Amino acid sequence: MAGVKEEKPNYIKFLGTAGARFVMIKQLRASGGLWVSCGVNNILIDPGPGSIVHCASSRPRLDPGKLDAIILTHRHLDHANDINVMIEAMTEGGFKKKGVVFCPSDAIGEDSVILRYAINFPKKIQVIRANHDYRVGNFSFTTSMRHIHPCQTYGLKFKIGKTSFGLITDTRYFPDLDDFYKTDILIIAVVFYEPRQGIDHLSLKEAEVIISKIRPRKAVLTHFGMTMLKADPLFQAKKLSRALGIEVIAAYDGMRLDF
Repeated sequence: MAGVKEEKPNYIKFLGTAGARFVMIKQLRASGGLWVSCGVNNILIDPGPGSIVHCASSRPRLDPGKLDAIILTHRHLDHANDINVMIEAMTEGGFKKKGVVFCPSDAIGEDSVILRYAINFPKKIQVIRANHDYRVGNFSFTTSMRHIHPCQTYGLKFKIGKTSFGLITDTRYFPDLDDFYKTDILIIAVVFYEPRQGIDHLSLKEAEVIISKIRPRKAVLTHFGMTMLKADPLFQAKKLSRALGIEVIAAYDGMRLDF
């Protein structure tokens, strides 16, 4: 109808669900990160290997030139490998100074994951800290406490419309997670099927504990390692749903959640 402003869709697109080294290296699952569209704003979280490819092959195609921000939860390659090419794409080869890159301080320290030639392409590089609020356009998010992981790592809480989201990225389990991530929809990086002593990633059993304590409206399992793939994430998600009485789904490459 003439004169009626068309509303932009709100959604999260999973450009990859690979977790840890070997699933990423073998590309048993893709590793492109999360594309978040919130009204007129587009944000890319954790552009791992293949992010630019999965934007191009997405249906409908995702245009990185329309990104307003890129967020790195931490500097590991499965989360940050495509950061430079996505900065180039966001800024149209560096000719259009735009967008914000949010990242922990060790991502741009002495061993920066952002190359020197690309670091001035965005309008701003914003170092994130624990328990802080950040905004880009209509999109705002809050960082978690520092996760237990070998490098500086922060999870995220944000809203799309009236729906709140928690993104638990790589970490060892600790009780503070249960308090911070109280949200409507909880996205959890579940690398292991069984807990692994001395390795700072969550297992399915620990994800079950978190979901049972937070009791979100929906929980989404993603970032799967080899043992989770062998255990069949879809089957395990259905099993958790029955056990907890909460909708639990296993993300798949290219999955889109609309709101």
